[in-house]
Amino acid sequence: MTKKELPKVPDTTKARFAEIVEIIGTLCKEKLNDEYYDLAIELTAKLARKRPSPLVSGNSKTWAAGIVHALGMINFLFDKTQTPYLSASELCEWFNLGQSTINAKSKIIRDIFRMNQLDPVWYLPSRLDNHPLAGIAGFYEWSHRRR
Repeated sequence: MTKKELPKVPDTTKARFAEIVEIIGTLCKEKLNDEYYDLAIELTAKLARKRPSPLVSGNSKTWAAGIVHALGMINFLFDKTQTPYLSASELCEWFNLGQSTINAKSKIIRDIFRMNQLDPVWYLPSRLDNHPLAGIAGFYEWSHRRR
């Protein structure tokens, strides 16, 4: 995966953050790409910095699956016409978790950050130029508000 420095997170969530990052890194190396990894790390850091952080409870593997699923929903990961592509059942198999478990964590994450499909804040950077709203004034600033 990319050699970027990991974002800073509070000491109270550092260990959990590191566990989740490691799981996501392995998945992205095997099935996805660096862009998904970078977005997932950014989203995980935001969750780790929330007060109180939802990451302190629950299983790291479940949080990792929910994070990838939430980003996948926005970036059409589950659409066969997209690259990378990973079916929801393959994601469940990889994590050895049930669909309802992953969906529940994904929903929590999407609700916390008010994420929705085509959300430019969480869209893969390589796809931003082709985003349906790319021609609208102010789109570039809106799409980069997470930075």
